[in-house]
Amino acid sequence: MASQTLPVCWACHQTLKSLSGALFTVKVTGLCHRIPCYKGRVQRIQCSQLSRPHSLAEVVGRGLLSGGGLHMGNTIRALVAFIPTDRCQNYVVGDLREMPLDRMVDLSGSQLRRFPLHVCSFTELVKLYLSDNHLQSLPPDLAQLQNLQILALDFNNFKALPRVVCTLKQLCILYLGNNKLCDLPDELSLLQNLRTLWLEDNCLTQLPDVVCELSLLRTLHAGSNALRLLPSQLRRLRELRTIWLSGNQLTDFPPVLLRMPFLEVIDVDRNSIRYFPNLAHLTNLKLVIYDHNPCRNAPKVGKGVRRVGRWADETPEPQLRKARRYALAQEESQEPPAPLLPPSS
Repeated sequence: MASQTLPVCWACHQTLKSLSGALFTVKVTGLCHRIPCYKGRVQRIQCSQLSRPHSLAEVVGRGLLSGGGLHMGNTIRALVAFIPTDRCQNYVVGDLREMPLDRMVDLSGSQLRRFPLHVCSFTELVKLYLSDNHLQSLPPDLAQLQNLQILALDFNNFKALPRVVCTLKQLCILYLGNNKLCDLPDELSLLQNLRTLWLEDNCLTQLPDVVCELSLLRTLHAGSNALRLLPSQLRRLRELRTIWLSGNQLTDFPPVLLRMPFLEVIDVDRNSIRYFPNLAHLTNLKLVIYDHNPCRNAPKVGKGVRRVGRWADETPEPQLRKARRYALAQEESQEPPAPLLPPSS
């Protein structure tokens, strides 16, 4: 019977489909509320338990399912995430109603399609993780989080960086990797406390000039894009210590890097560089990664500098990406530095 009925969601009046194409929802009849199960069974909820029409999210959230219906919790949670209504999205978030004592909110992997507005009331929040969701925009109310220092928006569906992010002037670490960004807004230059910027795996064909205005930037992750060159203005970033450019379309070693003696780590792994210039004059250099390039030579470096690549004095690290992630985790685990700019009133 369940497979022959047309499911209708009371929350948004839309048909729900799981990833496999099966249909799940709340169907209201004159006698009971019915929830079709994935095995064709029908779970029943007595009308006396519901004082008004309930959405699928509310039925599951209140624990009104019985028997085999409880085993559908994870499946239904995934389906509810596809409904862009505040009621359903709040169910996905769970019981997050007050700011945690550690001033951190982690909603990574929650399948969010809309940012939960009540989080904007946590004005003392310092860390906000929204990684691995389905977000395409952020509300203007996010500007209330003026104490935010770490914001993770990686692995979402952003085609443009929401400008409200540029109002969070205390940000020290910003994750934007694995989105669909082709450019960055000029307002990003307002984030003058930014130390780490993650742009890996986007759609950038050139490094946005606004990145060169982030004067305190120390770490730049711009790998897995389509970069062919770097802007000469990059040398203005005198605090920059590590730059990750793996998996781009560089055919020449970026000349601007030769004029940045303060760099400590240069990663140009997996590009199309055929010749490497002498890097011995980069006196602060500690590590250069140049593996997987069709190069005819290895870059000459100063004493004590590690090289990873062809003709190097050591073999390439087998788990290089894990090493990068570990280094980033170590950096983030340190207490964020005190902001140089006072919070906006």
